[in-house]
Amino acid sequence: MIMLTLPFPPSVNGYWRAPTKGRLAGRHLISAKGRQFRQDAIAAIAGQHQGKPLAGRLEVELRLCAPDRRGRDIDNYSKGCLDAITHAGVWLDDGQIDKLTVERGPITKGGQCTVWIREVAA
Repeated sequence: MIMLTLPFPPSVNGYWRAPTKGRLAGRHLISAKGRQFRQDAIAAIAGQHQGKPLAGRLEVELRLCAPDRRGRDIDNYSKGCLDAITHAGVWLDDGQIDKLTVERGPITKGGQCTVWIREVAA
């Protein structure tokens, strides 16, 4: 089992942006906020995990500890975390995940996301 502590991710609503003008109009791109989160998460992962990417089927649990009491839909926060873990090379692709659990944790100063990753039998 691998356990990682990541910064609190942006909501999927803030993770993406959709330009309306220019050559990128109509495309969905990762926002500056999303890119910063990915960079910060990859740096955090590098300090916690090294090794070959996991290649098997996976079970992943996310515990989201928000930085404040503002209302949040917890289903809007997993995409940024999973993409950052993919880009950090912990696994080959988030398509390997067979079970994903997302739970709300306690309010935590600055916020954080704790991730547990387990390989499971195919």
